[in-house]
Amino acid sequence: MDQRIAVIDASLGDTPAAENLQRELDATVSVFKVSEEEMPPSVSSADWNFDGVVISGSQTSVYDDRDWIHDLTDWFRRVHEADVPVLGICWGHQFIAQALGGRVVDMLEYELGYESITRVGEEPLFEGVPEEFVSFETHSDRVAEVPPGATTLARNDVGVQAFRLGSAYGVQFHPEYDRQTAVWVTEGKALPDERIQSVLDGITDETVEAARVSKRVFDNFRSMVATHQPTRRV
Repeated sequence: MDQRIAVIDASLGDTPAAENLQRELDATVSVFKVSEEEMPPSVSSADWNFDGVVISGSQTSVYDDRDWIHDLTDWFRRVHEADVPVLGICWGHQFIAQALGGRVVDMLEYELGYESITRVGEEPLFEGVPEEFVSFETHSDRVAEVPPGATTLARNDVGVQAFRLGSAYGVQFHPEYDRQTAVWVTEGKALPDERIQSVLDGITDETVEAARVSKRVFDNFRSMVATHQPTRRV
């Protein structure tokens, strides 16, 4: 059966966020540009017809005082209460953590480029992903504390790289990035030229290929969506 996935595009302006996620999700996708007030339907409304949700990255911080972030928080909490599977990426990872009682802080620096990540334990989201893997990172905030009751699924020297609470999953890295997006994001950062060039030098055929394994989280998420039996209803 075809899956119906709501993609929450939290990015600002014209970005490849939605395009990248649509490419990686083999499903019927509806995109909601929430930063432009395109809010998805309520999970309790007659317009709700989604099997899962994916939340994108963003140039904002999850703790910014923006109306659409507050509205999205209320919406997500109802979705989580209804036990709908949700995957948050980068900003989405931090957003889920904050919305469910975790803590997100400013790192005062960027984690940028292809970085090593270590899985913690076994988890269906990481089926087929080695214990040590590589994926692209671009963030200056991090999850300092996962929500109460959450399980950490991956870490690196910077901090929490993935967690789960119920049917909500967060990954700090960007498994959806292709090479062009990695270059585009890096060149757009307001960082010293030396730092930018160092990251660009690390975007090679070898690192792009090595990061492909992290894309398995999308197939794994869809597999979990396909077999998910909600335990709560709103």
